[in-house]
Amino acid sequence: MIKSKIAMMLGIVALGIISAAAGYTVVERRNPVTAFTQMFVPSPQQIFGKSNLLVLVEGLDYDYNEKDEEYSTDSRSDVIWAVNLDFANKRIYQLSIPRDMIATMPNGTQAKINQAQSEGGVKEAKSVIARWLGIPPFNRYVILRIDATKEFIAAIGGVNVDVKSSNCLQYKTGCSGDTLDYDDTWGHLHIHLKEGLQHLDGEHAVAYMRFRHDWCSDPCRIMRQQQVLQAVAAKIKSDRINTLIHLGDLLAVFRKYVQTDFTDQELFSIATYFQGAPNFAIVSKQVPFTGDVDLPTYGDSLVPDTQARAQLVASMLVAPPVPVPSPDALALAAIPAATLRVDIENGSSVAGAAHRVAAELKHAGFSIGTVGNADRSDYTATEIHEHSSVTFAGAKVRAALPEGARAAIVVPDPSPSPSPTQTNVTASDVTVIVGNDLASNQAPNL
Repeated sequence: MIKSKIAMMLGIVALGIISAAAGYTVVERRNPVTAFTQMFVPSPQQIFGKSNLLVLVEGLDYDYNEKDEEYSTDSRSDVIWAVNLDFANKRIYQLSIPRDMIATMPNGTQAKINQAQSEGGVKEAKSVIARWLGIPPFNRYVILRIDATKEFIAAIGGVNVDVKSSNCLQYKTGCSGDTLDYDDTWGHLHIHLKEGLQHLDGEHAVAYMRFRHDWCSDPCRIMRQQQVLQAVAAKIKSDRINTLIHLGDLLAVFRKYVQTDFTDQELFSIATYFQGAPNFAIVSKQVPFTGDVDLPTYGDSLVPDTQARAQLVASMLVAPPVPVPSPDALALAAIPAATLRVDIENGSSVAGAAHRVAAELKHAGFSIGTVGNADRSDYTATEIHEHSSVTFAGAKVRAALPEGARAAIVVPDPSPSPSPTQTNVTASDVTVIVGNDLASNQAPNL
């Protein structure tokens, strides 16, 4: 009798939990598994007691010994990211720092910023990079050891990447089928990839990320790193069954190749919290430079654009931007559409979507700039990036879009100074990245 009552009570409790999860799923319109998990996993705010977290992410450089074996003892950082996990707005801001930037070391000498990791390990790297950016100390760090990225991509079965030359990356109009060809036997880098969307395994994806042997050098190498990062995120998010199947492999790679001061509970909370976040929740930029100098003992080194760096830090690491509020109709009507130049990129899987949106915006009176493809074709939601000094320029464009994109978030982008090779490029006021939400609702004959 007692056992049956206990069983009944447990059944009622279980039914209550399931009902609550189901209700939460319906209200929040979430995947049942995601909803159930997020009900019982502590949020990052609860664990850390703060609304955001600054994380230093480094990928280690490596060398080869006389036996042609990889080693990373006293190695410099090959990849440097300052990451802001913004829990309040559910966004991830990733600011890349070129490894050849000039920075001041603790002893007062100048060196390339990646030298800090080699001289004093992660403790010195955190201190030098935070001081260089002018931000509070990093709360956590993640160090990617040799082969971490290659093995991680291999564990999820490779990624789809739109391979691009430097002309294509910088101007988005120079995509003429160029081939990225480079062989470095000593550095173990062999890349022979033609421009275009293709499936890359771990080895080829990392080779693409490492390539910087053309006129654009490190800035375009960082852009390629961001491309692959977005591709990995898209693969994990869109193919959860594949991720689940390879979960053991992913954990093995993490334990072997990743060094961090995050606890397992902290990582699980963060992963759960950001699960299912839209594409625009990840904002990636890089610190630009004004020129280069020959730094004694270090060679060709980059001089940071301090003004642009301050803007990026303020908008990404110190005070992340919030969505632009919707102005009233009179404020929008006061902005002449013809004064705004709009670029349109197709980030959807629907062919011709960018050209159809361009036609609609042109009909509405806007000046149309470049029309082409985005960096990838799996944007779920349409994104509106505002670069203009005109207040509410992004909202003006959003109001002219079809109803399916009226809820798109407008986020002002910082405006880094262009490099010397880009000064002849006319800047747009607004860039619209057409997502599947807008493209799928368009009539094909528009």
